[in-house]
Amino acid sequence: MFSDKKKNGSSQISKQPNRFGETTGIKGDIVSQEDFRIDGNFEGNFSTTGKLVVGPAGRLNGTIKAANAEIMGEVSGDLIVKDLLSIKNTAKIEGTVKTGKLSVEQGATFNATCEMTSVKPSQVESKQKTR
Repeated sequence: MFSDKKKNGSSQISKQPNRFGETTGIKGDIVSQEDFRIDGNFEGNFSTTGKLVVGPAGRLNGTIKAANAEIMGEVSGDLIVKDLLSIKNTAKIEGTVKTGKLSVEQGATFNATCEMTSVKPSQVESKQKTR
């Protein structure tokens, strides 16, 4: 899932998701085109065209946009997911949710306004210039 083969097939490059751990807290904006895992605290605007995984200790507050998301921790604010939003039994979601597909495990806390719709790519992708 996270590895790519070089064209000549002679070696593999390991492609790890971006991540920050339980002891890390970030305030601000994150824009990524890769998969991302959050096990710490984040407050602000987060956008990825890849998959977002929020670990059991992860806490997010703000506007979150992703192509796919798997939530095991806490998310409060606006959550916009283009394809599949998977909410695990340890998750706590509060705010507004807009997603194409939704999966909620028994035991999850889901206190949100939810709109099931196809999310336009422009709602997930960032229009910021790459440096």
